[in-house]
Amino acid sequence: MEEEYGLYINGKWVASKGRESFTTLNPYNGEVLAVFPKATREDVDAAAQSALSGFKRWREVPPPMRGELILKAALNLEKRKEELSRLISLENGKVIAEARGEVQEAIDFFKYIAGEGRRLFGETTPSELPSKFNMTVRLPKGPAALITPWNFPVSIPSWKIGAALISGCSVVLKPASDTPLCAARFVEIIEEAGFPTGTINLITGTGAEAGTLLIDHPAIRAVSFTGGVSTGREVYAQGAKRLIQVHLELGGKNPLIVMDDANIDLAVEGTLFGAFGTAGQRCTATSRLLVHRDIYHELTDKLISRVEKFRIGNPLDENIDMGPVINRRAKDTILSYIASGVDEGGNLLTGGHALEGGEYSKGNFIEPTIIETRHGTRISLEEIFGPVLSVIKFSDFNEAIRIANDVQYGLSSSIYTRDINRAFAAISLLETGITYINAPTIGAEIHLPFGGVKNTGTGGREAGSTAIEEFTELKSVFIDYSDRLQKAQIDTASRFKELLT
Repeated sequence: MEEEYGLYINGKWVASKGRESFTTLNPYNGEVLAVFPKATREDVDAAAQSALSGFKRWREVPPPMRGELILKAALNLEKRKEELSRLISLENGKVIAEARGEVQEAIDFFKYIAGEGRRLFGETTPSELPSKFNMTVRLPKGPAALITPWNFPVSIPSWKIGAALISGCSVVLKPASDTPLCAARFVEIIEEAGFPTGTINLITGTGAEAGTLLIDHPAIRAVSFTGGVSTGREVYAQGAKRLIQVHLELGGKNPLIVMDDANIDLAVEGTLFGAFGTAGQRCTATSRLLVHRDIYHELTDKLISRVEKFRIGNPLDENIDMGPVINRRAKDTILSYIASGVDEGGNLLTGGHALEGGEYSKGNFIEPTIIETRHGTRISLEEIFGPVLSVIKFSDFNEAIRIANDVQYGLSSSIYTRDINRAFAAISLLETGITYINAPTIGAEIHLPFGGVKNTGTGGREAGSTAIEEFTELKSVFIDYSDRLQKAQIDTASRFKELLT
C-alpha cells in the first residue's frame, strides 16, 4: 500500500484541515508512490505562522552557528545519498547516475553555503565627516516562500533552503505536485540536524491554490520561484501587489554553437549530454544546436549514429542512457512540438515518436529526437522541455551569435571552438547569464551564480556568494563619535576648511 504523508508544520507531520489529496506516480510504470494532501487556506496559514514564529528564534542564532547546523544537514544527506538518489529516479524518472549527481549537488551546496555564516559581508566606507564611521550589514528579510519545480526535486530546494537559512530566514517549501515525495524525504533528512521548530515547513498542493495562498499570506516577506515563464509572471505580479521581494528563475532556449575549428567528437559528446540529460527536462538543456556549414554533415552524422544507440528504459538500471519524461501531459506536449516542427518544414533526422508497448506500455517515453529546422520556427524559439534537439546551420560567427540571441530567453549558452579570440568574443556577445566554452549548456557549479537575463528571470542569481541577496536586506549604519552634531553635506565644506587650518 502506498505511503500517506501529511504536511510538515511547526516541527511535526500533521494532517491537513481538508480532505482532498493527490497521488505522486512513477513516470516509468505509472505506479502510485505516495498520497499527499492538498493544503487548505487553514493549512497555509498554519505553515506561515509557524515560519513567522520560527523566524523570530532563528534570526537570533549567530550566522556561524546557523552554518554549523546546515553543515550537519549536509552530512546527513551524505549518509542517505543512495536512498535519496533512488527516490529521485523513482519519482522524477532521471537516470540513477544523474540522480546521484543531483543529491551530490545538494550536499555540496549545503557545505558551501554553511561557510557563508562566517562571511555575510557588508561594506565599510569612509565618511565625508571626521570622527564618523560608515558601514553596511545584512539582515534577514523574514519568512520566505519557496516554490520549486519537479525536474530537480532535491537540488533546487537545497539552493533555496540553504541560502534562506544561512541568511536567517525561516521557510515554507511548496514543491511541485509531481515530486512531493522527494521534497518530503529531503526535509525529513535535513531536519534531523536539529533546526529550531518552525524554521522549516512544507506544504503540498497545486500552485494555483496552495502556492497562491502562500504568496498572499502577510507573514511571508520573500518569494523564490523556479518554473515556467507564464506562471512566473503571475507570481511576480502577485508579489508586487504586496511589495515583497520576488525572485524568479524561469525558462531557457539554450544554444550550443559548433564552429568549423571545433573538436567535433567533443562537441558531439557535449551535445548528447546537454540535449538528452534528464530527457531534456532542464531549464539549461541544449535545445538548439547551431552548426557551421563546413562541418554540418560530419557532425550531424556522428550525432545521429550515437543517438540511435541510446538505451531507454528503467532509470534505476545502471546501463540506461535516458528515462521517461515526467508525465502524460508533458509527453503529449513534446510530441505536439515535434509535429509542429515537421509541419513548419523541419526534417526529422532521428526519433520523433512515442515509445509504446512492452516495457514502455505504462510509462511516458519518447525517442530522443533531432530535427533539422531553420531559425524562426516555433520549435527553434519556444522552450520544449523534452528530449528534442533543433539543429540549425549557420555560415559565420556573427550569424551564429545573432541566431543564438534572437529568442526571448537568456539562461545558458555554449560555444565549441579552438579560437581563443572567438571564445572571448562569445563571452561578451552571448546574451545569457551563463556561457560555457567547449562544454555543454548544462553543468553549473554551486559556487558560481546561477541565473539569466531577458525572460529567464528577474535578474537575480541563485547559488554562489550571491545566493544570500534574495533573502537579505542591506542596512546602512552611521556611527558618529565626534560628540557634536555634524550635518552631512551641510557641514562638509566648513569642517573641511576647519581641518585644514
